[in-house]
Amino acid sequence: MAAVYSGISLKLKSKTTSWEDKLKLAHFAWISHQCFLPNKEQVLLDWARQSLVAFYKKKLDLKEDIVERLWVYIDDVLHSRRLQTLLQDGKTVNLQIPLAKIINERIAEFALSGCPRHARAVLSCCQGVLSVPALSVIYTAKQELMVALLSQLCRLACGQPEGAVLAQLFEVLHLALGHYLRIQKQQVNPKRAFGEAMGQLFQPCLVLRHLLSAGTWTQGGQSPLRPALSRDVRAQVEAVLRGAAFQPELLASYQEELLQQPRGDTKAAAAKSPLTPASTVISRLADAGYCAPPLHAAVVAGSAALLHRLFLEAYAKEENQLLCFHLLARLFGCLRVSRLREGQEEALSPADWTTELLAVEQLLSAVAGHGVYNVAADRIRHGGAQFEFYRRLAALLLGHPQPSLPAWFRCLRALIALNHLILEPDLGRLVSSAWVHADVPESRARKAQEALVGALAQTYAKLRQVPRLFGDVLGAVCRPEPLRAAPAGGPAAVLCQCLPELPAGQLLDTWDLLLDTLRAAVLPQLRADAALAPKCRWLSALLHRVMFSVRSLDGAPAPLVRRTRDAMEATLRELVRPLLLLALDAQGPAPWAQEVGGAALLLAYAWAEVDTVLSLSCGEYRCAAGAGPEAADLLWLLPGAEAQRWEDLEARAAPAESLGRYCLEQLHLQRMKRTLLRASVPPQDALPALRDAASRVLRSGRDSLTQRTAASWDGQAGAVSAQTYPAAHWHLVVSHLPILTPHLGADDLGHLAGVLLRTLPPRTAPAAEDEPCVTLGGTSEALLRSSLFPEMQPLLAAFLACVTEKCARALCPAPRGGEALLRRRLPWLFEDPAAGAPWEGHAARALLSLAKGDFLAELDGERLAGVLELWAVLAALPLHSLPPPWHVRCFLLLLSVAVARLDGSCPRALALRFLATSYRLLGSLQSGDSARAVFRTVHGSDVFEIVLTSLLDASGRLGLDVGEAWPELLQEAGAFLEQLMQALAQAKLSPLLNFGKMVAFLAGCGAGAEAAPGRQFLLVSLTKLCRVLGPLAGGRRRHRAAADALPELLQQVVLQAGAVLQLCSAQSAPGSCLPVPAVAAATALLAAEASQRSGDSGAEGARTAGGVPFSHAALYQGVYAQILSQLPALAGSAQPFQEALQFLTLFLLAPELHPEKESVFSSLFHSVRRVLADPDIPAQVVEAAEPHLGALLAQMLAVGSTEDFRLALRDVLQGVEVRHVWTADVQAILSSITLIKLVLSCPLSAEKATLFWLTCPQILTALTLLSREACREQPPRLRLVGPVLELLAALLRQGEEAIQNPHHVGLAFGALLAVPLGHLKPAELGGVFPKIHNVLFSILQCHPKVMLRAIPSFLNAFHRLVLAAMCQGRQRDQGSTDDLTVALECARLVQRMYSHIATKAEEFTVFSPFMVAQYVAEAQKVTLYPAVKDLLQEGIYLILDLCIDRDVHFLRVSLQPGARHVFKELHSDYLKYHKAKQEGEKRYAV
Repeated sequence: MAAVYSGISLKLKSKTTSWEDKLKLAHFAWISHQCFLPNKEQVLLDWARQSLVAFYKKKLDLKEDIVERLWVYIDDVLHSRRLQTLLQDGKTVNLQIPLAKIINERIAEFALSGCPRHARAVLSCCQGVLSVPALSVIYTAKQELMVALLSQLCRLACGQPEGAVLAQLFEVLHLALGHYLRIQKQQVNPKRAFGEAMGQLFQPCLVLRHLLSAGTWTQGGQSPLRPALSRDVRAQVEAVLRGAAFQPELLASYQEELLQQPRGDTKAAAAKSPLTPASTVISRLADAGYCAPPLHAAVVAGSAALLHRLFLEAYAKEENQLLCFHLLARLFGCLRVSRLREGQEEALSPADWTTELLAVEQLLSAVAGHGVYNVAADRIRHGGAQFEFYRRLAALLLGHPQPSLPAWFRCLRALIALNHLILEPDLGRLVSSAWVHADVPESRARKAQEALVGALAQTYAKLRQVPRLFGDVLGAVCRPEPLRAAPAGGPAAVLCQCLPELPAGQLLDTWDLLLDTLRAAVLPQLRADAALAPKCRWLSALLHRVMFSVRSLDGAPAPLVRRTRDAMEATLRELVRPLLLLALDAQGPAPWAQEVGGAALLLAYAWAEVDTVLSLSCGEYRCAAGAGPEAADLLWLLPGAEAQRWEDLEARAAPAESLGRYCLEQLHLQRMKRTLLRASVPPQDALPALRDAASRVLRSGRDSLTQRTAASWDGQAGAVSAQTYPAAHWHLVVSHLPILTPHLGADDLGHLAGVLLRTLPPRTAPAAEDEPCVTLGGTSEALLRSSLFPEMQPLLAAFLACVTEKCARALCPAPRGGEALLRRRLPWLFEDPAAGAPWEGHAARALLSLAKGDFLAELDGERLAGVLELWAVLAALPLHSLPPPWHVRCFLLLLSVAVARLDGSCPRALALRFLATSYRLLGSLQSGDSARAVFRTVHGSDVFEIVLTSLLDASGRLGLDVGEAWPELLQEAGAFLEQLMQALAQAKLSPLLNFGKMVAFLAGCGAGAEAAPGRQFLLVSLTKLCRVLGPLAGGRRRHRAAADALPELLQQVVLQAGAVLQLCSAQSAPGSCLPVPAVAAATALLAAEASQRSGDSGAEGARTAGGVPFSHAALYQGVYAQILSQLPALAGSAQPFQEALQFLTLFLLAPELHPEKESVFSSLFHSVRRVLADPDIPAQVVEAAEPHLGALLAQMLAVGSTEDFRLALRDVLQGVEVRHVWTADVQAILSSITLIKLVLSCPLSAEKATLFWLTCPQILTALTLLSREACREQPPRLRLVGPVLELLAALLRQGEEAIQNPHHVGLAFGALLAVPLGHLKPAELGGVFPKIHNVLFSILQCHPKVMLRAIPSFLNAFHRLVLAAMCQGRQRDQGSTDDLTVALECARLVQRMYSHIATKAEEFTVFSPFMVAQYVAEAQKVTLYPAVKDLLQEGIYLILDLCIDRDVHFLRVSLQPGARHVFKELHSDYLKYHKAKQEGEKRYAV
């Protein structure tokens, strides 16, 4: 045996053995169990290590392949399961330090020269060492090796290797960083840790962190580096930097260096050289030798912000504010932007500016976030050192404006957030460079610009210094430079958002400021200087916003009314009229005249609007310069001017599609409003003026609406331009339609309807969500869906006429003279229904001829798609509320298009969708109040024949296949036919004649239904006829002839339907699923036959009916067998499942049809149970079918025996066993819960009810266990908990008398306490909370005896609800309105439960102080939303009503100080509001 292992050892050391054999022998020795070596693992590892060490020390010459295989051998050994098992068993394997050194040396070589073939093997070896604690000790015990390894790994990663090496490298780096962080935490010498990190790790870590933050390896879709690993490594690098450079022990060194504070121990300080950590960090950061020059600036910029943040996280306290600032100044000095001088912006490229500004933004954000800058402390204690630094920074930013970069705006915004005084000396310069004269083409930069202007506006609004801000804005506008900012929208709109919140005095100050600027700086030179025209418009748009922000003067003090009146008079006299005269006598170029005219008319419109509002709201206001609301024309704006002069002004100052034209429209609307407000003018005398103004408004923009698309408009009047005018004009017209429509002629209404139809967005286009701007399509869509549109009957009629005209063009035959033919055949497409056109008698023949294709009016695919667009438009209208003439015309229109022949080239899916949509609209139309008007034009039986003729022709000629859209067509067509027949039956419009013609038609169209689709149409129509005729034939009738004829008709329909159904069943493929029409037909047939059998009166009739067999008994039994076998497949969608359940319910009522050899009860029960337990069945289908399931189960319980019910209960109880939770069979539990709920809703015989309530304790126990197990999982199975709680509440509620044992009721508390309310999301809590409330309410109301013993358990469960409501209702910085809705609902339920508890005063009086104490203790911990707090307090007030004076005193004494203060406030509010209200109500009652 000794020779075995001595031979292996000698061969490995022998120089004569080839290295190939040595490697094979070493591999065999490692894996073979027959090779016995003392300390074999250590021997083999030492041999491989010594070989590599000898090779790298030049003592051994090996080939590259052999070296790689040696590394692979060591890697295999380190990663082998054998070695892991040995180490777990406590055996020691030593890896010598030389192995760690050669690993470090190889990684250093890779970092310098790239990755050779064996790089992956070396990295894998390193990973194997670091991943095993027993092996990684060679690194952790010698910190220098770990630091060297980490430094080289970082450098290798910064070289950006590719491929699989990258992922492996970062795995090793992740392990090494983890080990180093543990070593770092155990380091007792902070100077040593600082020196090691600064010497070898600081710079590589900064570069690596920059590359990771930039997403260098994670941006590509096929990157081998996982994003999670990248985030983890970046976090570790930051932790290394924090632990090395910003240790708590180094705070004194930072203070000594940055603040020049001497150390407390001067002797120790003199004995040692002082540590300068800040200078070391700054010098190592600014050193340019550790990375390439293009990368260096980006690394410095990103690292400066990082180091500042880490410093703040370590030392940011109130007493260290100045220390943090000094490091900020030192780090800012590392940035290139800090060394720029005035006029040197070309020294940095746009990319460099972006990097530098992002760093500045992060520095300033960190200052604000950590409270480094305290304005008062800086000025009093530090002489304004920080303020001066920020002032220099602001001057630097404004001296080098970068309006194309969002970060530049954000830096300025951060300075404003720190202190508005930083930028106030340069406020005019800021407004000019950042807004008024800034060219900002990029959208992200525009958003940042708006945020900056918004911050300015909010700051000065809080300071009540908005006039000062406007003064600087006006000063910037009046500079000689050309304006680049838009006159309205964007920053201007953001600035004006603060105006409505300002005090009236400041608003008027701003108004006066704008008026003085226009009057003094613009008007005098406006005619001579053409460059002032855009500025005039700009300032006019701003003044327009200020004027519209003036509040109503209702109840305002007299001085404010006088000042407002003076401002209005001055504006009209000194600004509006001079501008109008200037525009009237314009001699300059056309653009100048357009700008000046637009500004004049904008201010004129604003003045007129504000004047009218102020005159109506305040009787004391009366502007002497104006004419008041009584003026009905526009001449009062220019006293002494003739009407022709005003016409010249409109033509010259308001060209087409301009701001002036839009403002003129507003003035004409103002003219209409003033006319309508004049009570002294009779209505008839005012009509000409109203019609003239309305036609002018509409005529003004008629040409602009011919284009379908236009630029969107932001809603600001000052922003109207040639591109946005169409959207603005259409929005103006639509928003004033209630005023305009009564005064428009037929041509104008037709024009409006045409524009509306033309500008509607395509129905297939995705809807724009929360579109902030006004568009043509959006305005038209809003009008179409508005509730006011149906009220404007003339416009609605014109719109329907446009739709009809467009449909007529689609139906127009191709040959010459086709329109005349169509006009003669289908006159309702062209004639006005108000004229009372005589279509009776002619309509039925024409439509039947159209359905049979007697004249060419075919719809091809393109025209069919256009008609579908029109149908989508009609679907948005309230068709059920149309007046009778238009109801009839729409019905004939829809029917004409629906029965028109479809071209053979039409896509089948498009044809099916078109037909389904057409019949859906017809059904919607016939559900209206004017449905009977249709039957005066065309008989119901004729409509039935037309529709079926068209459908049978289409199914046979086009070959419509039974595809995805086929069930929808069958459903819609059947629903329309049923609705039609129901209307005939309810209206009693010759039912015998109409239904007789229908039956005769159906009897003769069997030959036209040879194809499967045709037979399904025929089957659907027969089914609907059965359903309508059944109740009609069985009801009471006056005439004997009808009493005999209707049952005969029903019998004929039953026979026809049975024949068609048998034909469909015979031709269906074996094993195929029953189609929905077949199931519905079988149900209708069975119901009709059952009604006939039960409809015979008298004993003789009953005996005859009982002896007569069903005419289709075999068919019913076959359908029953198929439904039982195919019930899971039918349950895939709602309608087939419900039809099947209805058939089974009817089948149960016919015992003659039941199979003799099997139990119908057990077959049905197991089939239903199989469906409910199937996880593939949608829950929505089961929920929608619950009423039908309940009806079926009620019939089953009525038919089945007590033994059947006992077996069913046993099966249900097995379904609620807790083992199903352990096996994750949730659907089995849910099926049993559903069945128990259905049983609770069914009437039970005395014997069966007794049996059910005897098993109720088992059910309650099972439900409690289910709730506990479901909530024990993470996350909780709320899908199971909700139904369990619902069933629990139902059992407790209905078992008020049956459940006698209090212990069984008490089990419910265990189920409630298991629900983890504190760990649920808002949506989950909103679903569970009401169910728990219902269970508690059921116990409280239905089991008072249990409450005598279980009040503590009840209060414990209820207190958890209170806690959950408070937790959900606490105020948060972020959250959605949905979360608040859930919180309000929970609080409302808690308040309701408090009221229920208060009604049980006797039981809860003793516990009322305890409940108040619990509430107060939790209320002090959170700040609730006011609405939530009000609801909870209303509830706790009711509990305070139960407390006596001794309880109140006890609470004041025993509560903790914080809770005591909350209780005092609560009790004070209780006495002030609730108690006082109660006393007042008592006195009033007396």
